[in-house]
Order: sequence, then C-alpha cells, then structure tokens
Amino acid sequence: MTTPADDPLLTERAHLARARAALRAMRADAEALDISDVTGNWVDAQVLHSQIASRVTSLADLPDTPLFFGRLDYRHPLDADGETGTRFHIGRRHVHDAHGDPLVIDWRAPVSQPFYRATRKDPLDVALRRRFGYDGGELTAFEDEHLTDPDEEERTSALLQREIERPRVGPMRDIVATIQPEQDEIVRAGPAGSVCVQGAPGTGKTAVGLHRVAYLLYAHRERLSRSGTLVIGPNRSFLHYIEQVLPALGELEVKQATVDDLVAHVEVRGTDSPAAAGLKGDARMARVLRRAVRSGVRMPTEPVVVVRGSRRWRIPAHEVAESVQELLDRDMRYGAAREALPQRLAHAVLVRMERSGEAPDDRVQAAVARNPAVKAAVKEIWPQVDPVKLVFRLLSDAEFLAAQAEGLYTAEEQRHLRWDRPPRSLRSAAWSAADTVLIDEVRDLIERTGSLGHVVLDEAQDLSPMQYRAVGRRCSTGSATVLGDLAQGTTPWATADWNEALFHLGKPEAAVEELTRGFRVPREVIAYASRLLPVIAPGLSEATSVRETAGALEVRRVAEEKLDAATAAACREALGQLGSVGLIAADDRIPALAEALSGADLPYLEPGQETSRSHRLTLVPATLAKGLEYDYVVLDEPAALVGAEPDERTGLRRLYVALTRAVSGLTVVHAAPLPDRLTR
Repeated sequence: MTTPADDPLLTERAHLARARAALRAMRADAEALDISDVTGNWVDAQVLHSQIASRVTSLADLPDTPLFFGRLDYRHPLDADGETGTRFHIGRRHVHDAHGDPLVIDWRAPVSQPFYRATRKDPLDVALRRRFGYDGGELTAFEDEHLTDPDEEERTSALLQREIERPRVGPMRDIVATIQPEQDEIVRAGPAGSVCVQGAPGTGKTAVGLHRVAYLLYAHRERLSRSGTLVIGPNRSFLHYIEQVLPALGELEVKQATVDDLVAHVEVRGTDSPAAAGLKGDARMARVLRRAVRSGVRMPTEPVVVVRGSRRWRIPAHEVAESVQELLDRDMRYGAAREALPQRLAHAVLVRMERSGEAPDDRVQAAVARNPAVKAAVKEIWPQVDPVKLVFRLLSDAEFLAAQAEGLYTAEEQRHLRWDRPPRSLRSAAWSAADTVLIDEVRDLIERTGSLGHVVLDEAQDLSPMQYRAVGRRCSTGSATVLGDLAQGTTPWATADWNEALFHLGKPEAAVEELTRGFRVPREVIAYASRLLPVIAPGLSEATSVRETAGALEVRRVAEEKLDAATAAACREALGQLGSVGLIAADDRIPALAEALSGADLPYLEPGQETSRSHRLTLVPATLAKGLEYDYVVLDEPAALVGAEPDERTGLRRLYVALTRAVSGLTVVHAAPLPDRLTR
C-alpha cells in the first residue's frame, strides 16, 4: 500500500486537505466572534459587523479554486515577516493552523516573490520551485524545477503552459499562478509612484493591473482602505467580465466604474458628431471652462459700508477690488475664494475698529462676515456658479462661447461646439457623454474633487484629454496604474503618446513600461494581426507570443449571399471545441447574424452575460470587443468592420482589436476583399 511518505503527490494532497480544514476553522472562528459588548454605540457596531462579514466572506473555501498552486524550498532557513522555515506553499491567501503556523503563504508576501522571480542565473536562495496541476479543486500533478542543479536542463513548464491555455468559460480569472517576471515587477511596484503599462494584445496588462491592486491592498492596506481604490473600465460589459478577479484574490471592497459613471451629473440623452466630441474632449476646453467660471466675477465700483450699532465702517471700492484681485491671482478654486472674500472684507473692517480704539475678537469678525452688507457685496462681486447651468449657457449662447473661447477655438470650431438647435430649457437639454465631462470639470473648478488612494485605468488609450483630467482628479493625491495599447485606440481623440496622456492625467512622472511578450494570443494569430501595425501604430514594437498553436488561424472567403450561413457554420465548428466562442462583427451586421444563429439553432449570449458549459457562444458588436477574450473567435466580414468607422486608420485599429481576442483559434469569414495590409 502506497503511503504519503512514499508518494510526493499523496503528501501534497494531504497538505491540501489539512490546509482546507484549517481554512474552515479560520472561517468558523470569525463567524463565532462575539462583539455584543465590544462597541460603545450602534454606528461602531455596524462597522464592526460589516468588517467581520467581509472577513467571513474572504475566508470562503471555493471548491474549484486551488488553495495553493506552488511551493518554494529554500536552501537556508528564512525568517521573513514572521515566517520561519525552508518550505512554503504559495497560494491566493494566507492559511494557518490552530497554533498559528502557516500552511499556505499569500502570493503577495515577500517570501513568495521568488516563486515569480527566481531563475537559474539568480535562484534567490531557492533550491526547488514546485508547480501544481489541478482538475477543478483536485490536485492531480506537480512539476519541479531544481534551480541550483547545474545538470538539469532548462525547459518550459508544461503545467504553466496548460494553465495559460486552459479553456475560458465564464468571466475573466486571475493569473496568480502564472505571473511572469516582467509582470511581477509591475505588480509589486510601490504605491508612491504611478505606472503606465503599454501592453500588446495577450500580454496580460489588464490582469497585471488587477493583481497590482490586490498587492497594494496587501502591502499598504491601512492607507488604501481609508482612501479607497477604484478600477475604471471602458464599458459595463468589460467590468462584468473582470469583476470576479479581485474577489478570487480575497479583495472584496474595490469599486469598479466607467468614466461615464464618474461624471454622471446629468442624464445622457444625446450624441455628438465625431468633430464635436473631439473638440469637447480637447485640453483647450479646460481653459475655456476656467474663463467661463471666472467670467461672472465683477470688480466693485461702490464701497462696502458695514453698520454695527451706531458706527458705520466704510471699505473703499479700490480696497475691495484689491482683495478680489488677490484672490483671483492666487488661483484658488472658485468656491473657496468666494468663501474667503467675506472674511477678507470683515478683516478690513476689524482693522478700522482697532485703529479707532476698539478690541474686536474672532466672534466680531465672524459677525461682520455675516453682515447683510458684506453678503450683498459678495453676491454681487462673486456670484455663485451652477456647473450645469454654466455648461448649458456655454453650448447654447454663441456670444458667451465666443468670449470664453477667444484665441483658443476658431469660429468654425465654436460652431461645432455649440448645439445645432439650442434647447429651450435645462429640462429639454440632450446632454452627451462629452458634455458630462465638461460639467465635471466645472464642478472641480468650484470645489475640489475627492481623491482616492489608487486608481486603475484600463483601455486608457481611448480617453480624451478632458476624460484624463476627470480621472486624474480622482487620484490627485494618490497613485494610478494606467493600462492600454496605442494600437487599439479607436476613438477620434485616441491617445497617440503616453507622455501626453500622463500629463493630462496629472501624473507626468509616471514610469512607462512596455509588455510585448504575449501569453494569450497564439503566435500565428498575433503575427497576422501585426501586419496592421505599420499603419495603425508605426512606433510600437511588434508583439511576440510564447504559444504556437497548430491550426490557430483560418481565413475563409465565401460568396456574398452565403456569408451569414458560412459565419454561423464556423461558429458551430468552434463550438465543437472546448471553451468559449466569440462571434465578432461590425455593429450593423449584428441583427443579420443574430437571425442566422437563431435559424441554425445556435443559442447565443450578449457581451457581459456569463458564459456556461451550455451557453458558450457570445455575439459581440465590434465596438464592445475591446478587453474581452474568447477561446475561439469567428470574425465576420473585416471590410464591414473597417468601413463602419469614420476613417480607415480607426477602422484598421478596430480590426486589430477584433483579430486579437482569440486564445486558441481564429476563423476569419469574408465575402468582400480583405484590407490590403492583411493580404501582404
């Protein structure tokens, strides 16, 4: 009979069972905590209850999620962060036994770092690195690397490759077991500085950003739990796709939003032309809005006379004007300056009181600041500004816009900025998404926007300068992780240079890192898509891939009248494989393809809906494909996808995005000729 002592796999399974039992005990201890007499009031009690509930949730033992995925055997005993020993199992969270001895070490702990960084050239005192293979939650295999053995040959980890290629069904999963050294360097970068990651398709930039949040919350939890963290994605489908990654890593409190969510001060009911949207998103608009906010400030022409009892105190107009000008020169926020003005006027009155022999105190100054004459003067000189009303006036009043945009926007550009048919009232205004960003800018000019501790901004290449400013306000005193790919920019204002984008974000000092080694997209597919790079992003390095999948790419030309049926047939073939299938097409092709799939009895989902074993096909409009990934992609009619965009370069960038969504295989079905670059 084989015993654990004879079989390393049985030994590891026994350790896994012991760790799972310990995790259940940790959860039971958290559930059994009695806090009835701990807090002094109900508010503190509610907060503590919430914290304990989060703790209990984070200690859940997910049956299909491996509790540990690796092991490190050090050559010498360590004492890192209280962990003493030479052997450590590395997993998604820390697990200890009843005596407090660790059974699993959190992947973010310093002692775990060599699991990702150790090499034969620099083993970091690691003698053996062991990777584990799982089928569901069952430990089925292991693989050892003897980093200090000169006779052992260098080889690619089969288990690592299998984990990368594992079929994708359901939302995005974490990559904690497969993080590569260049990714780990970004993940573990400190919170003091911001990082921008230029990542080609399949390089894992989104996963790197999410794991960086998890790492920062582990290493700097007290600070970030107070200030908050936020993940910003391009759309709701994308956020739904990534929403399970951080909870799987034990982080439940990170909020997610789109840029539109951040600036949702009015209901969006209108759309802009590309020209108007580009002009509204231009950085020049920040100066226009600043002028507009301050345009209502009027220099006084009359003195301010304050009556207190039988005495009258007179502040000459020129002295009031000096106070106003000083506040303008200090470049304070409009609201803060408006609050400071009555105090300045009150101080001028107190100076006169003291000269006359009186001895006023702070209470007198506060009373003078509230005096009706002072309040009336402030109202006249420095009127209140409503952000929505101000932007409404700017977009509907040609004379007002011309005055604020003088020297910044031409008359023709101003014509594009204004509403074609100005609404009669605020209620009837058809605000666009770009308009809400302008309102957000005005709100910040009046009163400072609160800052979070860390913000992750994904698919950042599609933001306008004004949108960058809106995001930057949310992390003005914190840090940011900016993720994107210049080759995938598909908006009229898409970022052409990361340094310029970081300037608008308010993080010009951020380090720009480039990831070019792909792990998701097969080599044959990325090479095919990269034929477009000389046109869409000539300055970028071509991505490489560690994966070479035979038969990963197939291009089929069919007759135009058979296109819909051929695309549906390609989907049926893809469904014969394991994993998810995405049918990506130009937006105006979606109704016809939906009908073809229904006619072929192929049920499908919409982006954002969770795939399952019974529903693995998703019909994806090309405009929503960015950031998503599928095991197999069927791409319908590239020419239609390119032609749907306002210019060829943007269309080719959209095509590049669609071509690089595949993890295992790509089938291109077309009737019209392919773009020239793909046929070269």
